Amino acid sequence: MQAEIITIGDEILIGQIVDTNSQFIGQELNKIGVSVYQITSIQDDRQHILNALKEAQKRVDIVIITGGLGPTKDDITKKTIAEYFNDHQLIEYPEVIAQIKEMFIKVNHPFNDVQRYQAQLPSKATLLKNVFGTAPGMWFYENETVFVSLPGVPYEMKGLITNEVLPKIQKQFKLPFIIHKTIMTYGQGESMIAERIEDFENNLPTYIKLAYLPSFGKVRLRLSAKGAHKEILEKELNDKVAEIYKLIPEIITGLDDDSSLEKRVGALLKRNNETISTAESLTGGQIAANLVSVAGSSDYYKGSFVTYSAETKINLLGVSAETIDKYSVVSKEVALEMARGVKAKLQTNYAIAVTGNAGPSADNTDKSVGIVYIAFISDTTELVQEFNFGQPREKVINRTVSKALEIANKEILKK
Repeated sequence: MQAEIITIGDEILIGQIVDTNSQFIGQELNKIGVSVYQITSIQDDRQHILNALKEAQKRVDIVIITGGLGPTKDDITKKTIAEYFNDHQLIEYPEVIAQIKEMFIKVNHPFNDVQRYQAQLPSKATLLKNVFGTAPGMWFYENETVFVSLPGVPYEMKGLITNEVLPKIQKQFKLPFIIHKTIMTYGQGESMIAERIEDFENNLPTYIKLAYLPSFGKVRLRLSAKGAHKEILEKELNDKVAEIYKLIPEIITGLDDDSSLEKRVGALLKRNNETISTAESLTGGQIAANLVSVAGSSDYYKGSFVTYSAETKINLLGVSAETIDKYSVVSKEVALEMARGVKAKLQTNYAIAVTGNAGPSADNTDKSVGIVYIAFISDTTELVQEFNFGQPREKVINRTVSKALEIANKEILKK
């Protein structure tokens, strides 16, 4: 069973908004055994929409369209879909009108004919109730293909997918199982990992696929299995995961997103009843943001100082002006004094500090762009490492965040 997602809106094509709808829809379809064959973004243009629907119907079993269902003249999806199905009769749904009126009363907004149009659907459409907005979803079944039209507002779309679309798909079709297991690794690139597990990958059965998903400082290894028997697939994937653990044990931190470094660091600190603090320069608070993204982080994370200039390093963290003059703000000496300063001020068991040149210029330092120093200290250990993360700026910052958390995880584990 294959699906195509069509997003409609000029705002997506010109980069004004990011298409998060397709990501969500793809994930949810995959959970019920539907594979996404293609994602297409098109203009709010009648002919483009007609062409996209025609081509999609040739390729897939399910077509899901988002966007263009508003009450204004630039929202032409409903009218164009009706044309595609040669359906020029609109049916008004009193229950939708009642819902819209109720919503408008709460915000003291008048109900008029523009909103009434929202309650009118092509006669061939099955109403999908939108409890979060004024535009209902629409379900069509034509020539063994399902067409679903949803509003583009993300929270409205999500509600319709969860409450209406997925249950109808599961009821109408017999679906296979698609199961994923994702292994989180840190510290080695995908080419090195691929070389180490080459024999394993070459001997995978045809119904199990391995994908490498690299990002800054980490590589996710996703094993995917597709078939009719869930229990068999689960066992096969668990066996394959165990094989990978034996091949590259020292770089694996766990399974799935629950094993992100910030979660693992947090779990270690919580287990040991210990605390950590951070001092950041080039990363501007991103290490702190990662740590506090974990629910319950207030149990072990005390806070951060973002000291982007030499003055704030001196005034807030007590970094010596003489150290900066002698070694520059991008140096292992300054990173170490930053870590000592934040650990002392916030009274934590551990501290992380980072300083470096993210670029594009080297500013007032003698270090090249991409040079970063990461300090990690505890009551008994002081560690500073130098890295060259190259360019561009975004890469340097993100790799610094990942490497700092990787070092913290490794050092706390030693205890």
